[in-house]
Formats: sequence, structure tokens, C-alpha cells
Amino acid sequence: MQTASLAFRNLFRNTRRTVLTVMLIGFSLTALIAFDGVMRGMITLMVENITGTLTGEAQIHRADYRENLDVDLYIDNANEIEEQLQQDTSLQAYAPRVITGAMISSSYNVSAGLVYGVDAELEQGISKISDAVASGEYLSGDDSELLIGISMAELLEVGLGDRIVLTLSEVDNGELAQALFRVSGIIEFGVRELDESFAFINIASARQVLGMSEQQTHEFALNFVTPLDMENTSNALLEELNSGEIEALNWLDLNPDISLVLELSSYSSLMIGAVLFLLASLGVINSMFMSIYERIYEFGVIKAIGTRPQDIRKLILFEAFFIALISCGLGIILGVAIGAYTSTNGISFGGELEFSGIAFNNAILSEFHIIQFTQFPVYVVLLTVIAAIYPALFAARIIPSEALQRSL
Repeated sequence: MQTASLAFRNLFRNTRRTVLTVMLIGFSLTALIAFDGVMRGMITLMVENITGTLTGEAQIHRADYRENLDVDLYIDNANEIEEQLQQDTSLQAYAPRVITGAMISSSYNVSAGLVYGVDAELEQGISKISDAVASGEYLSGDDSELLIGISMAELLEVGLGDRIVLTLSEVDNGELAQALFRVSGIIEFGVRELDESFAFINIASARQVLGMSEQQTHEFALNFVTPLDMENTSNALLEELNSGEIEALNWLDLNPDISLVLELSSYSSLMIGAVLFLLASLGVINSMFMSIYERIYEFGVIKAIGTRPQDIRKLILFEAFFIALISCGLGIILGVAIGAYTSTNGISFGGELEFSGIAFNNAILSEFHIIQFTQFPVYVVLLTVIAAIYPALFAARIIPSEALQRSL
């Protein structure tokens, strides 16, 4: 306790140096907390953009369907699968879909795109199609209804009530079929690809045009009750549905590139923290050596009267420990302040930001997590004390006669 008390008082022998060292370490901790919060917020936003916009948290298809969206690779026993999904308590919602490529033409222009046939009611529990309707009305079940992206509407020069002709290939025989629809709503997801290339009609109309029965569908999109289920690679429902002809995959398996990005991003805070505290450690070492050289006469005297080297080492390490504690207090306070602001107001990039193929249109809201205020400060204290070991060993090896000569 005497050594600890002496070490604490020594911090204020040169207040300016101590304050600068505390600021260096504290700001490093603040930067680490802020960076980790932003990364967590970005990952959350990325997951929401992937799963919440259209994809869902898991999907069921015929094997090989996803490779080229072949309309002939449809699920033939859709009713049986739908009954199984209805009985599964782990699911929050599901929605069948019929998907086909088509030529989408108006009286003024033509565009290629994907046409989704959806169940208007069930789809509201999976995607944000109904929320994205910027003008007009969402699908109500009428055969001639069609929702079109705002960018495609501008290209085709159409508005609400205008006619749209879909030209597509029927399943199994490949014959061309055409159907007339009217624009019932214009949607704006804020994602360039969706607004330019996607159109939505009622699933019954899609099946009729493609020549499919009610028991046939291309895709089931799923959302789970528990968020952990959507990332569980051994999900019981998905494993049960997976067979030779049917594949059931969660969103991570559906987006392997994004899965790799998320895995790497989990180490980003560690890498940034390592760089920050490597630099901070060099600052600690420099500060401790300056402190030692200023007191080298005192160390020579106490060594000459019999102070043990381990006591000197303890003194230096205690000084580093107290500097780390004060720095953590500063870092946590600033981290909370910055995190509170960015979690409420977010970080805006002033436009659309694309990262690994995912467009970010909303501000990224940083997220607090318990490890930011428990583990990170512990690492700071440990690294600061470790950085002070070398100066402590140097001080403990001071030879009294040499120290007294240097001070003259």
C-alpha cells in the first residue's frame, strides 16, 4: 500500500506529462469503443438490408435453381412444404414466390427485369415491399395489378394506371407468353438494383401466365422468431427440408461473400485496437523513461540505502497501472458520449454507400455492447502495464554510483 500510495503521488510530479499520457491512452480507448460501435451498427444494418428488404432470413428452392433462376426448376410439392412451415413454431413468417425473368414493356420503352409473383398478405411478414410503395396502392389480389420500381417507371415513362406488357417463357415448354397489367403502385426501396430491375405481381397471376399449378412455386422465403436461428447452420427445420431435390439455406449460406465479410469484420476491432495500443504503448514507454531519467538521482539514493530492485519495479508498474486506470475512466466517458450521439443521430455518408455489393442508404447507428466497457478497458490496463515492464526493469537495474554521477 505504501508503494501504491507513493506511485500515485509520483504521477503529479509532472502533471503535464501525465495528462498527455492519459490523453493518449484514453483517446485510443475512445477510438476503439467508437469504432467497434460503428462496426456493430454497420453489420446490423447490412443484415437488415439483406434479410429485411426482400431476401428473408432463409429460403427454400429446388436444387440448382439459384445458379441461373431457371423457371423449369420449380418445387412441385409446394402445398406439402407449406403445411410443414405452418406447423413449425420456430418460424415467424413465410411466403411463397414465383420468379421469372421477363421483358417489361410500355408504349414508350422496354426493359429487362425480374418479375416476382408474391402472396400479398404473407409477403408483408417477410419483405418491405408494402413499405416501399411510394405512390399508388399495394397488391390487393386483383389479376392485373403490378408494382414497379421507380427507376424502371422513369425508364418506361409510365405512371399509375398505365399499361405494362410482360413477355416471358412458360415453364416446361418454353413457349413465349404475354400478359397485360396496369401499374397499381410505384415502389422505392432506395436500392438501385431493386428500383431498376424488379416488378411484383400477385402469385396467382404469375402462375397463370407461366402455366404453373397452385402446387408449384419457385421459392419460399422464411423469417424466424429467434434471431439466432437465422444464423444457425444446423437449424432443425432447414436440415429436415434439405434433400436431394430441395435445398433450404439460411441467409449466410445464400450470401457466402457477405458471410466472409462479416467473419472478417468481427476481427476488425481487434486489429484496430492492436494498432492503436501499439502506438499508445510506445508513448507509455517514452513517458516512463522520461520520468525515470528525471528521478535518476532519487533511484540511485534509494538503491544505495538498500531498496530492493523488486520494490522499484513495483513502483514503476504501479505508476503505469494508475495511469491506465485514469485513462480508462477518460476513455469510457468519451466513448459513452460519442456512442450516445452516433447511436441516436447515426453516421451519414451523404449518399448511397456500397460495401461488398450491399447498398447503404440510411445512416449507420452505432451500437453499445458490454465488452466495450468491460473487456476493452481490461485490455488497456494490461497492455499499459506490460508496456511499463521494460522501463521498470531498467529502473531496477540502476547502479547507484552511475546514477549519482549522471545527476551531477
